[in-house]
Amino acid sequence: MLAESLKSVRTRWPGRIVGAAGGARLDRGCIFIVPSRVGAAFGAALLLMLLAAINYRNSLAYALTFLLGAVFLVGVLHTYRNLAGLRLQAGAPAAVFAGEQARFPIRLDSDGRAHQALALGWSSGAPQLYDLPAGGAVTVELGLPAPRRGWLPAPRLRVESRFPLGLMVAWSWIAPEQRALVYPQPLSGDLPLSAGALEEAEEEGRRARGEGVDDYQGLRAYRPGDSKRRLDWKAYSRGRGLLVKDFAALEGSELCLDFAALAGDGESRLSLLCHWVLELSVCQRPFVLQLPGRRLGPDSGEAHREACLRALALYGEAP
Repeated sequence: MLAESLKSVRTRWPGRIVGAAGGARLDRGCIFIVPSRVGAAFGAALLLMLLAAINYRNSLAYALTFLLGAVFLVGVLHTYRNLAGLRLQAGAPAAVFAGEQARFPIRLDSDGRAHQALALGWSSGAPQLYDLPAGGAVTVELGLPAPRRGWLPAPRLRVESRFPLGLMVAWSWIAPEQRALVYPQPLSGDLPLSAGALEEAEEEGRRARGEGVDDYQGLRAYRPGDSKRRLDWKAYSRGRGLLVKDFAALEGSELCLDFAALAGDGESRLSLLCHWVLELSVCQRPFVLQLPGRRLGPDSGEAHREACLRALALYGEAP
């Protein structure tokens, strides 16, 4: 019962939460320490040993009890010192697609002494153990599922230590103040051109010029730098070698990925647009992304790709 009560205290008592966006240093104002299950059992055994020593008036029993009590107190000090002075700084997480794992970087810095068996984990997950050498630094990445698009804020981070004896558990709560941008999950489908682009393509004819994504031209030999998404794996399995599906662009037609030209619910539309933003960016083909109340492009390149993906990720969210 005592062990369960101590675990409940550690879980529900947040204590002082320290922000780590600009760097946080753990000190006595934010480190909390209580006996672990092993420590609670050890303390109960010491109490029984003390009662036996008093009852039998045995000097050796007194000496052993006080010696183990001193070890317990020294363990309290070392468990606290294993966290004290530790510096944490939250980094910027990279953007991911819905359904992937977002990685939140946390930098750990030592203040001159080693920190061993540090347990880091989210408030609702299992912690991971890390060792930090004296005067050194290490960057760890904590994963968090990203089930849907938009901003994914990092939950509270728990830093814990049971070093060296496991009799005590010291912990501190950290607010990383991080958030990862989650793009829609790409969904393959037909090219979602606006009505104006389709009419223009029909009027000017389907004349191919160079590489693109509009008109399928057949298969060609693989060249270094070709997108792996266009590899024909069926041909490779038949022993025909690495072949790439070749497409050509349509002359005179401005590709406009239009949200309104699609059918279905909003999330499936965003996923289809996300797929074609990635495909057109690989081909370095200029395009326009048309969302309700917002238009991006025509443009190409990495900056345009990131701007379009960001607009799709944050579509419908309040600024």
